[in-house]
Amino acid sequence: MSIKMERFLRLLCAACLLDAVLSQDMPYEERMAQIQACPPECHCPSNFPRAVYCDNQGLKSIPPIPPFTWYLYLQNNQIQVVSADALRNATQLRWVNLSRNKITSEGVEKGTLDAMSRLEHLNLDDNLLSWVPFPLPASLEHLSLSRNRISKIPDGVFFGLDKLTFLDLQGNKLMDDAVTEVSLKGLNNLVQINLAKNQLSSMPLGLPPTTTQLFLDGNNIDKIPTGYFKGLPKVAFLRLNHNKLGSSGVPNNVFNISSILDLQLSHNLLTEVPLIPAGLEQLYLDHNNIKSVSGSNVCPTDIDSVDANDSVPRLRYLRLDGNDIEPPIPRDVILCFRLLRSIVI
Repeated sequence: MSIKMERFLRLLCAACLLDAVLSQDMPYEERMAQIQACPPECHCPSNFPRAVYCDNQGLKSIPPIPPFTWYLYLQNNQIQVVSADALRNATQLRWVNLSRNKITSEGVEKGTLDAMSRLEHLNLDDNLLSWVPFPLPASLEHLSLSRNRISKIPDGVFFGLDKLTFLDLQGNKLMDDAVTEVSLKGLNNLVQINLAKNQLSSMPLGLPPTTTQLFLDGNNIDKIPTGYFKGLPKVAFLRLNHNKLGSSGVPNNVFNISSILDLQLSHNLLTEVPLIPAGLEQLYLDHNNIKSVSGSNVCPTDIDSVDANDSVPRLRYLRLDGNDIEPPIPRDVILCFRLLRSIVI
Protein backbone atom coordinates (compact mmCIF):
# COMPACT_ATOMS: atom_id res chain seq x y z
CA MET A 1 0.00 0.00 0.00
CA SER A 2 1.40 3.40 -0.96
CA ILE A 3 2.05 6.09 1.62
CA LYS A 4 -0.51 8.38 -0.04
CA MET A 5 -3.18 5.67 0.06
CA GLU A 6 -2.42 4.93 3.71
CA ARG A 7 -2.80 8.61 4.62
CA PHE A 8 -6.06 8.79 2.68
CA LEU A 9 -7.50 5.79 4.53
CA ARG A 10 -6.48 7.28 7.87
CA LEU A 11 -8.21 10.54 7.05
CA LEU A 12 -11.28 8.67 5.84
CA CYS A 13 -11.37 6.67 9.06
CA ALA A 14 -11.04 9.83 11.15
CA ALA A 15 -13.86 11.47 9.17
CA CYS A 16 -16.08 8.44 9.76
CA LEU A 17 -15.37 8.52 13.48
CA LEU A 18 -16.11 12.25 13.63
CA ASP A 19 -19.36 11.74 11.76
CA ALA A 20 -20.34 8.99 14.17
CA VAL A 21 -19.63 11.21 17.16
CA LEU A 22 -21.66 14.06 15.70
CA SER A 23 -24.51 11.76 14.79
CA GLN A 24 -24.52 10.32 18.29
CA ASP A 25 -24.58 13.82 19.72
CA MET A 26 -27.73 14.71 17.79
CA PRO A 27 -29.49 11.81 16.07
CA TYR A 28 -31.43 12.63 12.93
CA GLU A 29 -34.80 11.94 14.54
CA GLU A 30 -34.05 14.28 17.42
CA ARG A 31 -32.77 16.95 15.06
CA MET A 32 -36.01 16.83 13.03
CA ALA A 33 -38.18 16.82 16.14
CA GLN A 34 -36.26 19.79 17.51
CA ILE A 35 -36.64 21.85 14.34
CA GLN A 36 -40.33 21.00 13.98
CA ALA A 37 -41.05 21.97 17.60
CA CYS A 38 -39.27 25.31 17.30
CA PRO A 39 -41.63 28.10 18.47
CA PRO A 40 -42.53 30.59 15.71
CA GLU A 41 -41.23 33.42 17.90
CA CYS A 42 -37.79 31.82 18.10
CA HIS A 43 -34.90 30.83 15.87
CA CYS A 44 -33.55 27.26 15.92
CA PRO A 45 -30.49 27.11 13.64
CA SER A 46 -30.06 23.82 11.81
CA ASN A 47 -26.27 23.96 12.30
CA PHE A 48 -26.70 24.37 16.07
CA PRO A 49 -29.88 22.40 16.71
CA ARG A 50 -29.58 22.22 20.49
CA ALA A 51 -29.81 26.03 20.79
CA VAL A 52 -33.06 28.01 20.78
CA TYR A 53 -32.87 31.79 20.34
CA CYS A 54 -35.93 33.71 21.57
CA ASP A 55 -34.14 36.91 22.57
CA ASN A 56 -35.20 40.46 21.62
CA GLN A 57 -38.70 39.41 20.56
CA GLY A 58 -40.84 41.42 22.98
CA LEU A 59 -42.13 38.19 24.52
CA LYS A 60 -44.36 38.47 27.59
CA SER A 61 -44.25 34.76 28.33
CA ILE A 62 -41.98 31.83 27.62
CA PRO A 63 -43.16 29.79 24.62
CA PRO A 64 -43.12 25.97 24.79
CA ILE A 65 -39.48 24.94 24.44
CA PRO A 66 -38.47 21.95 22.25
CA PRO A 67 -37.47 18.79 24.13
CA PHE A 68 -33.83 18.46 23.03
CA THR A 69 -32.78 22.04 23.83
CA TRP A 70 -29.50 22.54 25.71
CA TYR A 71 -29.02 26.29 25.25
CA LEU A 72 -31.96 28.66 25.68
CA TYR A 73 -31.69 32.40 25.07
CA LEU A 74 -34.64 34.51 26.31
CA GLN A 75 -32.88 37.77 27.22
CA ASN A 76 -34.21 41.23 26.37
CA ASN A 77 -37.92 40.47 26.52
CA GLN A 78 -40.88 41.41 28.74
CA ILE A 79 -41.24 38.04 30.47
CA GLN A 80 -42.74 38.19 33.97
CA VAL A 81 -43.21 34.50 34.83
CA VAL A 82 -40.94 31.46 34.61
CA SER A 83 -43.60 28.82 34.15
CA ALA A 84 -43.31 25.08 34.56
CA ASP A 85 -45.59 24.42 31.58
CA ALA A 86 -43.37 26.19 29.05
CA LEU A 87 -40.29 24.28 30.19
CA ARG A 88 -41.93 20.97 30.98
CA ASN A 89 -40.50 19.14 27.95
CA ALA A 90 -37.09 20.85 28.03
CA THR A 91 -35.51 18.42 30.49
CA GLN A 92 -32.05 18.58 28.90
CA LEU A 93 -31.36 22.29 29.44
CA ARG A 94 -27.76 23.18 30.31
CA TRP A 95 -27.72 26.94 29.77
CA VAL A 96 -30.59 29.42 30.28
CA ASN A 97 -30.33 33.19 29.78
CA LEU A 98 -33.34 35.12 31.12
CA SER A 99 -31.55 38.42 31.73
CA ARG A 100 -33.18 41.80 31.13
CA ASN A 101 -36.79 40.77 31.61
CA LYS A 102 -39.42 41.65 34.24
CA ILE A 103 -39.33 38.49 36.33
CA THR A 104 -40.30 38.84 39.99
CA SER A 105 -39.57 36.34 42.75
CA GLU A 106 -43.25 35.49 42.87
CA GLY A 107 -43.13 34.90 39.12
CA VAL A 108 -40.67 32.00 39.42
CA GLU A 109 -43.07 29.08 39.77
CA LYS A 110 -42.03 26.64 42.47
CA GLY A 111 -40.41 23.49 41.15
CA THR A 112 -39.58 25.00 37.76
CA LEU A 113 -35.86 25.58 38.26
CA ASP A 114 -34.94 22.46 40.22
CA ALA A 115 -36.78 20.36 37.61
CA MET A 116 -33.94 21.27 35.20
CA SER A 117 -31.74 18.49 36.55
CA ARG A 118 -28.92 19.14 34.05
CA LEU A 119 -28.83 22.92 34.22
CA GLU A 120 -25.30 24.33 34.67
CA HIS A 121 -25.64 28.04 33.88
CA LEU A 122 -28.55 30.30 34.90
CA ASN A 123 -28.58 34.03 34.14
CA LEU A 124 -31.34 36.16 35.71
CA ASP A 125 -29.50 39.49 35.64
CA ASP A 126 -31.51 42.71 35.34
CA ASN A 127 -34.87 41.48 36.54
CA LEU A 128 -37.13 42.34 39.50
CA LEU A 129 -36.24 39.54 41.92
CA SER A 130 -36.58 40.26 45.66
CA TRP A 131 -34.84 37.13 46.92
CA VAL A 132 -32.57 34.39 45.59
CA PRO A 133 -34.87 31.94 43.78
CA PHE A 134 -35.25 28.45 45.22
CA PRO A 135 -35.11 25.54 45.06
CA LEU A 136 -32.25 25.38 42.57
CA PRO A 137 -30.94 22.31 40.68
CA ALA A 138 -27.98 20.47 42.20
CA SER A 139 -26.25 20.53 38.79
CA LEU A 140 -25.87 24.33 38.80
CA GLU A 141 -22.32 25.70 38.36
CA HIS A 142 -22.89 29.36 37.49
CA LEU A 143 -25.64 31.57 38.98
CA SER A 144 -25.90 35.21 37.94
CA LEU A 145 -28.45 37.44 39.72
CA SER A 146 -26.92 40.90 39.36
CA ARG A 147 -28.92 44.14 39.23
CA ASN A 148 -32.15 42.89 40.75
CA ARG A 149 -33.84 44.00 43.98
CA ILE A 150 -32.62 41.12 46.12
CA SER A 151 -32.60 41.88 49.85
CA LYS A 152 -32.91 38.31 51.13
CA ILE A 153 -31.01 35.05 50.76
CA PRO A 154 -33.35 32.35 52.11
CA ASP A 155 -31.77 30.00 54.63
CA GLY A 156 -30.75 26.74 52.99
CA VAL A 157 -31.12 28.03 49.42
CA PHE A 158 -27.62 26.76 48.58
CA PHE A 159 -27.89 23.36 50.26
CA GLY A 160 -26.82 20.61 47.88
CA LEU A 161 -25.27 22.99 45.33
CA ASP A 162 -21.84 21.39 45.57
CA LYS A 163 -21.07 22.18 41.92
CA LEU A 164 -21.72 25.91 42.19
CA THR A 165 -18.46 27.81 41.65
CA PHE A 166 -19.69 31.25 40.49
CA LEU A 167 -22.25 33.46 42.26
CA ASP A 168 -22.98 37.01 41.10
CA LEU A 169 -25.16 39.14 43.39
CA GLN A 170 -23.82 42.59 42.53
CA GLY A 171 -26.15 45.58 42.28
CA ASN A 172 -28.80 44.37 44.72
CA LYS A 173 -30.07 45.52 48.13
CA LEU A 174 -28.30 43.08 50.41
CA MET A 175 -27.49 44.29 53.92
CA ASP A 176 -25.28 42.71 56.58
CA ASP A 177 -28.09 40.64 58.12
CA ALA A 178 -28.79 39.00 54.75
CA VAL A 179 -25.25 37.75 54.09
CA THR A 180 -24.51 35.38 56.95
CA GLU A 181 -22.95 32.02 57.66
CA VAL A 182 -26.45 30.54 57.70
CA SER A 183 -27.62 32.06 54.40
CA LEU A 184 -24.40 31.06 52.57
CA LYS A 185 -24.25 27.55 53.99
CA GLY A 186 -23.86 24.93 51.27
CA LEU A 187 -21.46 26.83 49.00
CA ASN A 188 -18.80 24.20 49.53
CA ASN A 189 -16.90 24.71 46.26
CA LEU A 190 -17.50 28.37 45.48
CA VAL A 191 -14.62 30.10 43.68
CA GLN A 192 -15.99 33.56 42.86
CA ILE A 193 -18.61 35.65 44.66
CA ASN A 194 -19.57 39.16 43.59
CA LEU A 195 -21.30 41.26 46.26
CA ALA A 196 -20.38 44.65 44.79
CA LYS A 197 -22.83 47.55 44.86
CA ASN A 198 -25.00 46.33 47.70
CA GLN A 199 -25.63 47.91 51.12
CA LEU A 200 -23.03 46.11 53.21
CA SER A 201 -21.38 48.03 56.04
CA SER A 202 -19.12 45.20 57.24
CA MET A 203 -17.15 42.35 55.71
CA PRO A 204 -19.50 39.43 54.94
CA LEU A 205 -19.45 36.44 57.25
CA GLY A 206 -19.71 32.80 56.30
CA LEU A 207 -17.82 32.88 53.01
CA PRO A 208 -16.55 29.41 52.11
CA PRO A 209 -12.80 28.74 52.44
CA THR A 210 -12.69 27.83 48.73
CA THR A 211 -13.31 31.48 47.77
CA THR A 212 -10.63 32.70 45.37
CA GLN A 213 -12.21 35.89 44.00
CA LEU A 214 -14.10 38.25 46.33
CA PHE A 215 -15.62 41.45 44.94
CA LEU A 216 -17.05 43.96 47.43
CA ASP A 217 -16.77 47.26 45.52
CA GLY A 218 -19.30 50.01 46.07
CA ASN A 219 -20.52 49.16 49.56
CA ASN A 220 -20.24 51.05 52.87
CA ILE A 221 -17.56 48.90 54.50
CA ASP A 222 -15.44 50.89 56.95
CA LYS A 223 -13.31 48.24 58.64
CA ILE A 224 -11.84 44.76 58.22
CA PRO A 225 -11.71 42.60 61.37
CA THR A 226 -8.28 41.39 62.48
CA GLY A 227 -7.66 37.90 61.13
CA TYR A 228 -10.63 38.09 58.77
CA PHE A 229 -8.80 36.32 55.93
CA LYS A 230 -7.65 33.38 58.04
CA GLY A 231 -10.89 31.73 57.03
CA LEU A 232 -10.22 32.47 53.34
CA PRO A 233 -6.84 30.81 52.69
CA LYS A 234 -7.28 30.74 48.91
CA VAL A 235 -8.36 34.31 48.21
CA ALA A 236 -6.25 35.66 45.34
CA PHE A 237 -8.31 38.54 43.93
CA LEU A 238 -9.83 41.02 46.38
CA ARG A 239 -11.72 44.16 45.34
CA LEU A 240 -12.81 46.73 47.92
CA ASN A 241 -12.91 49.84 45.75
CA HIS A 242 -15.40 52.60 46.55
CA ASN A 243 -15.96 51.82 50.22
CA LYS A 244 -15.33 53.82 53.41
CA LEU A 245 -12.14 52.16 54.59
CA GLY A 246 -9.85 54.35 56.67
CA SER A 247 -6.42 53.27 57.85
CA SER A 248 -7.74 52.87 61.40
CA GLY A 249 -10.13 50.23 60.08
CA VAL A 250 -7.44 48.25 58.26
CA PRO A 251 -5.15 46.29 60.64
CA ASN A 252 -1.57 46.47 59.43
CA ASN A 253 -1.16 42.73 58.79
CA VAL A 254 -4.70 41.97 57.66
CA PHE A 255 -3.66 41.34 54.03
CA ASN A 256 -0.64 39.23 54.96
CA ILE A 257 -1.92 36.09 53.24
CA SER A 258 0.25 34.05 50.89
CA SER A 259 -2.46 33.46 48.26
CA ILE A 260 -3.31 37.07 47.42
CA LEU A 261 -2.20 38.33 44.00
CA ASP A 262 -4.43 41.32 43.21
CA LEU A 263 -5.62 43.83 45.84
CA GLN A 264 -7.82 46.81 44.96
CA LEU A 265 -8.51 49.52 47.56
CA SER A 266 -9.16 52.50 45.27
CA HIS A 267 -11.53 55.31 46.26
CA ASN A 268 -11.46 54.82 50.02
CA LEU A 269 -10.30 56.97 52.97
CA LEU A 270 -6.87 55.46 53.59
CA THR A 271 -4.16 57.75 54.92
CA GLU A 272 -1.40 55.12 54.98
CA VAL A 273 -0.23 52.32 52.71
CA PRO A 274 -0.98 48.98 54.37
CA LEU A 275 1.73 46.35 54.72
CA ILE A 276 2.15 44.74 51.31
CA PRO A 277 2.22 40.91 51.21
CA ALA A 278 5.32 39.38 49.64
CA GLY A 279 3.34 37.50 46.99
CA LEU A 280 1.11 40.40 45.91
CA GLU A 281 1.55 41.34 42.25
CA GLN A 282 -0.92 44.22 41.71
CA LEU A 283 -1.97 46.89 44.21
CA TYR A 284 -4.49 49.68 43.60
CA LEU A 285 -4.45 52.50 46.17
CA ASP A 286 -5.49 55.41 43.96
CA HIS A 287 -7.90 58.10 45.14
CA ASN A 288 -7.35 57.85 48.87
CA ASN A 289 -5.87 60.36 51.34
CA ILE A 290 -2.34 58.97 51.41
CA LYS A 291 0.36 61.64 51.82
CA SER A 292 3.53 59.54 51.79
CA VAL A 293 4.89 56.05 51.25
CA SER A 294 7.91 54.56 52.96
CA GLY A 295 9.64 51.31 52.08
CA SER A 296 10.54 50.68 55.71
CA ASN A 297 6.83 50.71 56.63
CA VAL A 298 5.31 48.76 53.74
CA CYS A 299 8.04 46.33 52.69
CA PRO A 300 7.16 42.76 53.73
CA THR A 301 10.80 41.93 54.38
CA ASP A 302 13.93 43.66 55.60
CA ILE A 303 15.05 45.93 52.76
CA ASP A 304 18.71 45.16 53.41
CA SER A 305 18.05 41.44 52.90
CA VAL A 306 16.16 41.79 49.62
CA ASP A 307 18.11 40.20 46.80
CA ALA A 308 17.53 38.47 43.50
CA ASN A 309 16.26 35.21 44.98
CA ASP A 310 12.81 34.08 46.08
CA SER A 311 12.70 36.58 48.95
CA VAL A 312 12.08 39.45 46.51
CA PRO A 313 8.52 40.78 46.90
CA ARG A 314 6.47 40.03 43.77
CA LEU A 315 4.78 43.43 43.35
CA ARG A 316 4.76 44.46 39.67
CA TYR A 317 2.06 47.14 39.43
CA LEU A 318 1.36 49.91 41.94
CA ARG A 319 -1.21 52.65 41.52
CA LEU A 320 -1.05 55.67 43.82
CA ASP A 321 -2.57 58.49 41.76
CA GLY A 322 -5.35 60.60 43.24
CA ASN A 323 -3.53 60.92 46.58
CA ASP A 324 -1.37 63.67 48.04
CA ILE A 325 1.91 61.93 47.25
CA GLU A 326 4.53 64.01 45.49
CA PRO A 327 7.00 62.28 43.14
CA PRO A 328 9.56 60.84 43.09
CA ILE A 329 8.88 57.50 44.76
CA PRO A 330 11.31 57.03 47.68
CA ARG A 331 14.40 54.98 46.91
CA ASP A 332 13.69 52.43 49.66
CA VAL A 333 10.37 51.54 47.97
CA ILE A 334 12.20 50.81 44.72
CA LEU A 335 14.85 48.79 46.54
CA CYS A 336 12.19 46.67 48.21
CA PHE A 337 9.94 46.06 45.20
CA ARG A 338 12.57 45.32 42.58
CA LEU A 339 10.14 43.60 40.22
CA LEU A 340 7.99 46.72 39.84
CA ARG A 341 7.31 47.45 36.18
CA SER A 342 4.75 50.22 36.52
CA ILE A 343 3.99 52.86 39.17
CA VAL A 344 1.19 55.35 38.61
CA ILE A 345 1.48 58.45 40.80
